[in-house]
Amino acid sequence: MISFRARPQFPQGKLFLFLLLLGFPPASRGTIRYEVSLDHPEKHIFHVVMHVPDVSGSVTVQIPAWNALYQIRDFSSHVERLEAFIGEQPARIEKLDKQTWGITGSGTVTVRYDTYWDEPGPFGTQLNKDHAFINPAMILMYVPNRRAEAVHLSLPEIPDAWQAASASLTMLESMGGARNFGFDARSYDDLADAPIEVGKFEEFTLTQDAAEVRVIIHGDNWRRDRVSDVLRRICAYEIKLMDGAPFDHYTFIIHIGKAAYGAGGGMEHVNSTAVSVPSDDFLPGVAAHEFFHLWNVKRIRPATLEPVDYTKEQYTRALWFAEGVTNTYGAYALVRTGLWTKQQFYEDLSDQITELEARPAEHWQSAEQSSLDAWLEKYPLYNRPDHSVSYYTKGQLLGLLLDILIRDHTNNNASLDDVLRLMNREFAAKGRFYRDSLDVRLMAERAADTSFEDFFRRYVAGAEPLPYNQVLPLAGLELRSATRSRAVPGFSLERTPTGDWRVVSIDPDGEAARSGLREGYLILRWNDGDVPRRLERWLREQKPGDKLRLRLRREDKEQSLEFPLGEVKETLWQVVESSAVGEKANRIRYGLLRGTSGSENAH
Repeated sequence: MISFRARPQFPQGKLFLFLLLLGFPPASRGTIRYEVSLDHPEKHIFHVVMHVPDVSGSVTVQIPAWNALYQIRDFSSHVERLEAFIGEQPARIEKLDKQTWGITGSGTVTVRYDTYWDEPGPFGTQLNKDHAFINPAMILMYVPNRRAEAVHLSLPEIPDAWQAASASLTMLESMGGARNFGFDARSYDDLADAPIEVGKFEEFTLTQDAAEVRVIIHGDNWRRDRVSDVLRRICAYEIKLMDGAPFDHYTFIIHIGKAAYGAGGGMEHVNSTAVSVPSDDFLPGVAAHEFFHLWNVKRIRPATLEPVDYTKEQYTRALWFAEGVTNTYGAYALVRTGLWTKQQFYEDLSDQITELEARPAEHWQSAEQSSLDAWLEKYPLYNRPDHSVSYYTKGQLLGLLLDILIRDHTNNNASLDDVLRLMNREFAAKGRFYRDSLDVRLMAERAADTSFEDFFRRYVAGAEPLPYNQVLPLAGLELRSATRSRAVPGFSLERTPTGDWRVVSIDPDGEAARSGLREGYLILRWNDGDVPRRLERWLREQKPGDKLRLRLRREDKEQSLEFPLGEVKETLWQVVESSAVGEKANRIRYGLLRGTSGSENAH
């Protein structure tokens, strides 16, 4: 069992979601209601009905341009056959921009439309013969000036034998076997932050006292004892680290094995996460990162991300901390719970340094600028090594270096752990949002009782080379270099406006070119799956000479190609323990690996 200590929910967080039978009395006056039909799931079409009460003269409805990813994805491009009614009478509709419609009428306005979705993974929405996974913001419109009002979502047509799950929900069945589900939320934003899984899935609960973790799994290639052990350790450690659980109920929605359909990763939500992995071997890293988002991002939240604006980019300089330092704690959670050995921790750290130092953009793009430019990540050109660095990677390394410096300055009596707990108390628990890098620095200075202005100026706001050789020895670590071979595809891709992947350049001397691959081809299948969302990470798991199979289309003609991955030489950086290390550095290294400081350092 997980030993959870429940605590009051933070002011900006809790979803008051309850499951209702459709036979119950209708939602109270003023509630905006949605009905989403999953009839004929093989067609991948959600039939949506939206009822907007208390309209006086006209109403405007919108659908978000973005959600889940920091990318403008224009969900309106999926909307079809939109119409509106006042009672049984058609209402006048005028489209105002790509995602906004004006409707004339008074009373209750009913909006009907279809939206097509068959996009797998935690950042998408999918309806097929096996299941439905819904990110509500991707299919549900809202009234811009009424987002704070209560909403009700019903799913009136659920295929036989399917179940439904979301954060803090309990499944009920109506009489006669009909499977009708309803979800109440106090606002559109709360509903948008609560993904829904509908289908045949397995579930179990890890619980203690008033706090509960529910695990929903759709797919295969997983072992219950393995998944249970991984999640139990991660949740217990991170909850203890942050002085208690900020929830009563939390839900993991996991797509695994064939159900992942080649789409990997995880997406955090206020009381849940959606995860997609090929097998349970990949679960620990994703789960440790996403669960820590309970605090960092969802509750310890930068002011630049509030309030959410679904219509356009929302710029922040804080993603190096919100995502990158969450990576730091994902790695800490794995090594501190024994899911990783310390050697695996060093290998991961080495990989992050190797990835960052292999990117020429490291010399000019700061962690803050990388955060601001997150909205460009959907463009393949931007993701090339000479155009950008990852705020995940750079932020993870900044988190580790800052942790070592805090420990060194305080004789290991304080750490980055204290900074996160301080931010939890000063911002999350008080319903406040922090001022990007400024408040991170101020909290670090408060924990260490020293100035970090120079560190933040040079390495967070600036793009000076990270001080590995000055800081790592303070923790009894050193950095070594070697040369290795790395797999490369021999071509580059870009995402088209329709979501397809198109070949945009070819290495003329590579195997891809010799096989017949040409610019302009659309890639339909990649090794019997989708194009990897993080191509560089996929390539790191391959070897030169491994075969790549592509299904391609050009001018309405399809063909298949197979060729070996190419090879390039690169510098490999390796973090190792120093052979001779002082007592202070030894305590700091132990504190990093075990999560201890002060009197906890005895070992």
